[in-house]
Amino acid sequence: MPRTTKNRKWFDRLQNIMPFGSSTCSKKALYPPDEPTVIVKGKGCRVWDADGKEYIDFRNSLGPITLGYQFPAVDKAIRKQLRSGIIFGHPHPLECEVAEMLCDVIPCAEQARFLKTGGEAAAACIRLARHFTGREHVVQIGYNGWINSLAPGGRVLPGQVATSAPPGVPAGLAAVHHACGWNDIDGLRRLFAAHPGQIAAVVIASAYHSATDGATFYPAVRELTRQEGALLIFDEIVTGFRLAIGGVQEYFKVTPDLAVFAKGIANGMPLAAYVGRRDVMSKLSEVIVSSTYGGETLSLAAAKAAITVYRTENVIAHLWRQGEKLCKGLDTLFAQHHVPVEMAGYPPCATLQRRPDAPADTMERLFRAAYHNGLSIYNNLYINYSHTDADIDEALARWERACRDLASRS
Repeated sequence: MPRTTKNRKWFDRLQNIMPFGSSTCSKKALYPPDEPTVIVKGKGCRVWDADGKEYIDFRNSLGPITLGYQFPAVDKAIRKQLRSGIIFGHPHPLECEVAEMLCDVIPCAEQARFLKTGGEAAAACIRLARHFTGREHVVQIGYNGWINSLAPGGRVLPGQVATSAPPGVPAGLAAVHHACGWNDIDGLRRLFAAHPGQIAAVVIASAYHSATDGATFYPAVRELTRQEGALLIFDEIVTGFRLAIGGVQEYFKVTPDLAVFAKGIANGMPLAAYVGRRDVMSKLSEVIVSSTYGGETLSLAAAKAAITVYRTENVIAHLWRQGEKLCKGLDTLFAQHHVPVEMAGYPPCATLQRRPDAPADTMERLFRAAYHNGLSIYNNLYINYSHTDADIDEALARWERACRDLASRS
């Protein structure tokens, strides 16, 4: 970072006081000075860094901002509830109302309960499944949050795989967690054969770059888990309120036993829900999962407002339409400028994917060029409801400048 800026100062301060420079691993700036160290403001689909530079945002807080920053209906609901109180010693009516709303829009949801993060909600489902089935082993497909990154060979971050038991995880605990690849039904069958009558649950988070494989994979896993007496848990933390309101279970018409929703449920406010079959969820009277902040009202007010917007406006169609426009535009630009990258997966959260024959530094160069030209991006390009046609057109113009920068430096 050659010049002294506010971003540079924040980078140094964060590195000095905070391990990894951020409380969230994926939020640390990897490509300074092109990438901003901190973001100080968001509005609609745009964010501003500490030096006042504006970016059209496709990170969207790593997914939770589905409607847009400072979305009026959500902010109004938060401000209104703030006047009545944040948290109480008994449930607030919002806790019931939002649970009822979720059970109306999520196919598997007969009952619902709240926590603060998707990872802990997934952990709650795993504990519940173990008690319900009387089994200990769990198979995990994809990344289900740091709390649940326990299996040798499993994902400890969305793009990072543990080669052995993850650091800090006892070998005995790792031994009852098993990693399986996305769309690997044969590998899943082998795990059931290796641990007959011992697997409590299969937890699946979609692989976003090849999410289309879910059309055959989800039904196959549903059938296998039924045959084997294991529960099926869908991690809908990213896919919920994005591919469809009810996530992949609605989109692919495959109903799990339990599911976890978080990102998108409250447009950025900290809230997670774990939902499912009544006979399974009722066992929470025996399995203790409890958190003081599960019923915090500002997040529930935000969720009620966000879900209402989803149900009364065609948010999902907008995410698909704008995502398709962005993906088609990017694939055209990448081809025109000979950038060895392509878009993969479904448009509401499509993935930037380096081609197999591309140079190793391709993604770093692409990210730097994008940030330099006023685009805030992530491996998945998240669309929000505030991305208008004009915003996508402007974003593609910035992408074209980024592609020209790449071509001029190659």
